[in-house]
Amino acid sequence: MQTMHTREEQMQAFGRLLDVLDQLREKCPWDRKQTNESLRPNTIEETYELCDALARGDRHDTMKELGDVMMHLCFYARIAQEQGDFDIYDVLRQQADKLIFRHPHIYPQSQVGQDCPKTLEELAASAEQSGNTGNSETAAFSSAKTAEQVLQNWEQIKLKEKDGNKTVLGGVPAALPSLIKAYRIQDKARNVGFDWQKREDVWDKVREELDELEAELKREDKEASTNELGDFLFSVINAARLYKLNPDNALERTNNKFISRFNYIEQHSIRAGKPLTEMTLEEMDELWNEAKRAMKS
Repeated sequence: MQTMHTREEQMQAFGRLLDVLDQLREKCPWDRKQTNESLRPNTIEETYELCDALARGDRHDTMKELGDVMMHLCFYARIAQEQGDFDIYDVLRQQADKLIFRHPHIYPQSQVGQDCPKTLEELAASAEQSGNTGNSETAAFSSAKTAEQVLQNWEQIKLKEKDGNKTVLGGVPAALPSLIKAYRIQDKARNVGFDWQKREDVWDKVREELDELEAELKREDKEASTNELGDFLFSVINAARLYKLNPDNALERTNNKFISRFNYIEQHSIRAGKPLTEMTLEEMDELWNEAKRAMKS
């Protein structure tokens, strides 16, 4: 295991990244011409590459891709600095304030905008002096003991932020992939109490939506079938959430599993000198099951 670095070393490394980025922005023709608009597609690509490394559990690639994403974040801050809007200090300071404000069970609200206490003893003393208990709502937020309570408080607190979300679902990015967006919508609704009382009850809804989908498919009504397919998928995602399963991770596992098994069939066809288009479905099914057995062993 690699030796971890001190906070001072970490800050020096971060400063070095900012210094390198400053020099590239001034001296490199490519870096100098970049704008928010030109960087955005690359940022999306880098984010997906990071997600891929995380899904594969590849620690080296995760470290590398984190660096690429971090460089992009610093680049946007550098561009904003040049335009006189804000700089990396403002970004980091605001993020720290937001985290402190959203975690009243850890930080007294007097710490917003201030340097954080360095020790648990200082933190406890600061909380005692802050007088948070004088407000019943703040006291309720401060008493969160479980992850579930923290999440429920989180949504309520965000609605109280000056520049925060104005509605419960307002914080769900419109550009999220649909599967992840559905999960986030349901999760946010749950945090304010809009959820099934018993998770087992969701299966009646899943079966209801499946029946409605099958009925529309039999009528061959494409528009209605599309709507019902969406309702069915939404209900399945809901069921996954209730059972604490991540549907995006689950689907990615299945994608990778399908790719591996199909590649097995394709490689066999190449070795046999018989194109896939000339193989029968029965032949491909036999190889598919062979690949399943090989991967289980």
